[in-house]
Amino acid sequence: MFVNRHDELDALDRWWRDGRRPAVVWGRRRVGKTALLQRFTDGRRAVFHTGAGRPEAGELAQLARQAAAAAPGGLRDLDARPYVDWDDALEDLAQRAADKPLLVVLDEFPEIVAGSPELPGLLRAFLDRAEARTTLRLLLCGSAVRHMEALQEHRAPLYGRFDLSLQVHPFRPHEAALMLPEMPPADRAMVHGLLGGVPLYLSWWDTAVGVADNLRRLVCRPAAALLTEGQLVLATEAERGDYPAAVLHAIASGRTRYGEIKDVLRAEPARTLERLVELRLVERVSPVTDHDRSRRVHYRIADNFLAFYLQVVSRFRGEIERGLGESILPVLVSCLDDFMGPRWEEMFRAHLRRLAPTGVLGDQIVAIGTWWTDASDAEIDAVALSGRARRPVLAAEAKWARSIDAQRVLDGLKLAASRLPGVDVHDLRFALCAREQVRSVPAGVLTVTAADVMSAD
Repeated sequence: MFVNRHDELDALDRWWRDGRRPAVVWGRRRVGKTALLQRFTDGRRAVFHTGAGRPEAGELAQLARQAAAAAPGGLRDLDARPYVDWDDALEDLAQRAADKPLLVVLDEFPEIVAGSPELPGLLRAFLDRAEARTTLRLLLCGSAVRHMEALQEHRAPLYGRFDLSLQVHPFRPHEAALMLPEMPPADRAMVHGLLGGVPLYLSWWDTAVGVADNLRRLVCRPAAALLTEGQLVLATEAERGDYPAAVLHAIASGRTRYGEIKDVLRAEPARTLERLVELRLVERVSPVTDHDRSRRVHYRIADNFLAFYLQVVSRFRGEIERGLGESILPVLVSCLDDFMGPRWEEMFRAHLRRLAPTGVLGDQIVAIGTWWTDASDAEIDAVALSGRARRPVLAAEAKWARSIDAQRVLDGLKLAASRLPGVDVHDLRFALCAREQVRSVPAGVLTVTAADVMSAD
């Protein structure tokens, strides 16, 4: 199922219409890059080649077969005379695009470069000499995020030679909901809380059965899809840095401050944390009213599926592999409400960020985030700041409960909000969130439910 990606397709369409130089598209595994590019190539004359780590001769032979099928004709019979090197391939592809545009997608580009390390330099030389005499359009795509970023860095051969740089991210909550159209909003929220926004994971969820049956199939059997996927994410997504898996396990177990992580590793985690934040696997969190160099910082697992795997599933992984999955299943189910609390709060904050441009939360919203005091005796799930002065204008609370009494929650929220620096609580607006219903709502209080959070409208 292909849904959404409107912004990404618009960016690719603009590049196709207005650009001349290559495009680079990248993002973590399973995020839907290949599906996006296949949708983009529909109706276009295109060669779609996926690198598979073959030796150079094997990659070139496969590319020649695909070029012969997608752009037949020309002076050369590629079946009889396949490409002998990358210069040969690029010259032939440019000739086939002499009069009519031809798109060449090199998917999993890092896998191709592994067998042909000189390719970025050859591409640079080719672009310099051929740009004005061909309508060939090159698009490089890859899942090795660090490699794809490095292609664009200052000392890289292809630096400054891309007209489009597009990073593809997992779906946000309302986008993920498009893959679960038959489910009630609260159930969609649960699925997103467990799986995050990776399209492939969402496609594995059977919307015709309940949570327990899905967890039985996807988690509680030896070699189940999500059971093995958790280990695969740990092995492949954190590409660089020292002990990334250990850092992730430490954060998932509650060691969320820098010093605590350092104590677990017995080494400096700065580089690894920086890399995990860049990959959006980890988020650096400080009170929203603090400046950028705040010392009140902790780290959280930002990716929902990775958090679910590390915090809930991994402790049972060994026994599930030994066949105890059926008896472990009710234990997993009993953990879900506790796990969903923080995930639901972040989904609520994502919804508030969607609302901010509409003016519903106030004028000139510049930040939305959590807030707490040094003593942690006051905490607010979401505070919205306005204007250059970053003045708090809204305080909000989210509860992973089917129904809440607005006045009861509001009393506690107002007490916490009275601790916000430089704010008169009477000047604030308030928002409350529950899965299905907010009862007894005072005038002026904004209410949010899963029907709002998981709506694409």
